[in-house]
Amino acid sequence: QVQLVESGGGLVQAGGSLRVSCVASGRTFSTYVMGWFRQAPGKEREFVSGISGSGPGASTLYADSVKGRFTISRDNAKKTVYLQMNSLKPEDTAVYYCAASSIGFPTNRISHYNYWGQGTQVTVSS
Repeated sequence: QVQLVESGGGLVQAGGSLRVSCVASGRTFSTYVMGWFRQAPGKEREFVSGISGSGPGASTLYADSVKGRFTISRDNAKKTVYLQMNSLKPEDTAVYYCAASSIGFPTNRISHYNYWGQGTQVTVSS
């Protein structure tokens, strides 16, 4: 069982930066693929980024809409995954969710993720 708690959301102006974090419980954090998803009002939840369980050589995956602007990373010792968001746009406004998958490789499919956090709101003003 894995419990995930996100933090770091907030209000930022367009062009600004924000980092959201997700702390996990449990002893096997390093074995999970971690992902970030987001859901804007009236829209379906969408994949943002994912990272494999390994350390410095972790493989990553990004949605085209955030590639080059967002960076995912993890600290297995702290059981934490981060999403650094730069050059934010108003269309990045959404609730951001952290998720964990036991599938073994970064994936953008919601159904591959077993555990979810409660979400943190990110609002980008124009």
